[in-house]
Amino acid sequence: MQLYQFDDAYVQRLREGDRWTEEHFVRYFGELLLIKLRARLRSMDAVEDVRQEVFVRVMRTLRAPEGLRDGRKLGAFINSVCNNVLLESYRSGRRVEPLEPGDYAAVADPSISVDEALVTSESAMGVQRILRDMPKKDAEILRALFIEEQEKDDVCRRFGVDRNYLRVLLYRAKDKFRSAYERAAPETNRPKTTLRTER
Repeated sequence: MQLYQFDDAYVQRLREGDRWTEEHFVRYFGELLLIKLRARLRSMDAVEDVRQEVFVRVMRTLRAPEGLRDGRKLGAFINSVCNNVLLESYRSGRRVEPLEPGDYAAVADPSISVDEALVTSESAMGVQRILRDMPKKDAEILRALFIEEQEKDDVCRRFGVDRNYLRVLLYRAKDKFRSAYERAAPETNRPKTTLRTER
């Protein structure tokens, strides 16, 4: 793999959602993270979970007002985030106890996720209003995956992207939907929303 020299301009393009930069970012660091995580985690599912969580946290930080102050340190920052997520993964893995077959129905989820809001029938009209007001591409991705329930490979072909870049687009679309959904929900009856990362 050819090493890439990162700078402030690259990070700024990431913040602005430049497609080429996002694709390069996911491809370049996706490969590096895969190499690192394969040696530390037992399953590819665990590797993918950690890798996607790293991407989500890094993009959230980059788009925050304080962001990353020195673009040349992007690689080191991602490595640091990866180490933190790995530690959390190790800790949570030690605490998890498997549920018995009859226990699943008893587990209540007090929060509502973006995914749930998109597929819950009671909120269908509100969801449609929010989708109409969203950028067209973001709305089309959410409709395709959550309302029309299309396969991810079909959605990739439709938008001309690979699975890794679809995750970036989906994260961005869900983030915009969540913000609009929270603004639209009545203050007194507003559910807590959690953004679940796409696996």
